[in-house]
Amino acid sequence: MAKSKKKYYVVWEGNNPGIYDSWADCQLQIKGYPNAKYKSFGNKQEAIEAYRGTAQEHIKVGKMRKTPGTIYGREKSRERIVWESISVDAACSGNPGVTEYQGVHTKDGSRIFYQKFPLGTNNIGEFLAIVHALAMFQKLGKDTPIYSDSKIAMGWVQKGKCKTTLVKNARTAQLYELIERAETWLRNNTYKNPLLKWETKRWGEIPADFGRK
Repeated sequence: MAKSKKKYYVVWEGNNPGIYDSWADCQLQIKGYPNAKYKSFGNKQEAIEAYRGTAQEHIKVGKMRKTPGTIYGREKSRERIVWESISVDAACSGNPGVTEYQGVHTKDGSRIFYQKFPLGTNNIGEFLAIVHALAMFQKLGKDTPIYSDSKIAMGWVQKGKCKTTLVKNARTAQLYELIERAETWLRNNTYKNPLLKWETKRWGEIPADFGRK
C-alpha cells in the first residue's frame, strides 16, 4: 500500500512564520494568532518558493485560511476548550488500511503515546486511543479530561463494545487482541475522566490530528 505523501506547511502570518514539516508544528504557530495565514504543499521546494512570496499569491481571495476557530468567526468559542487535557485521534490509509492512533497534550500538542497496525479502520483506532488514555490515567490516578472528535468511538466506549465488522485474520490478530483487552478493561473498570467531544467546526482540527486531510 502506498505511503501517505509528506506535506510541508508554510506559515506566512503566525506566532513564528516559517516552513514546517509536520501539522503538529504548524498548529503551534497558528494557535491563538488572529487571522493566521498558512497552507500545505506537496514538497519542500514548493514550500520554500511559496514562503518567499505572499499568502495572497497562494490562497484564493475570500478563502484565506485562518487560525482554527476563526474560520466561522467564532474565535471566542475556543475559550471553552479545556486545555489541561489530552486529545486523541486516529488515521487510516485506506478503509481498511494501515491504522495509527495517538494521544497528545491538548495545550502544546506534544505526543504522549502512539500505536500503529498493518490493517484496521479509523473507528477502531479512535476507540483504542480513548481506552488507552483511560487506562493510562487510571494507573496515574488522574481524572484528566479526554477529547475525541469521533462520536462513534465515544459511543463504543460508553457501551463497552467495539462494534466493528473488520475481518479477523493474521494481519488483524494483534489489533483484535487489543480490542478484546480494551473491552475487558471497560467491563472491569470505572473511570472519572470526562470524555469530551472536540468541536471541529468551531475549533479547527483536534490537536492529535495527523494532518493528512
